Amino acid sequence: MAYDEYLADRIRQNLKENQTIFTELKMMGGLCFKVNNKMLCGIHLDKKYGNNLLMARIGESIYEAKLEKPECLPMDFTGRPMRGYIFVTPDGFDTDNDLSYWLDLCLNFNPLAKASKPRKKK
Repeated sequence: MAYDEYLADRIRQNLKENQTIFTELKMMGGLCFKVNNKMLCGIHLDKKYGNNLLMARIGESIYEAKLEKPECLPMDFTGRPMRGYIFVTPDGFDTDNDLSYWLDLCLNFNPLAKASKPRKKK
């Protein structure tokens, strides 16, 4: 099973409404949205949780406070959570207003985020 196309369409629509220029990158069975060549958010199908999760890059300054919300989980691919990134369960992005809330946090952090170093082609 792949990522949730309906959620992807909702994210695209929100970013377009905000006149945000973005790109998309399929990775690890999910979908990543990038702004200014930096990861903004993504969709991840979590086998342990059994559902699609919104992956949000919100930054370390608000990371701990947002993890206290019941719909938030630490982003953990390898057994070690990545600070500044969270997973939001479907309850947290059920409505368009809920989704906008998380995308706004991601967009607010994006100018402060560091871009990944480009990989060398072999």
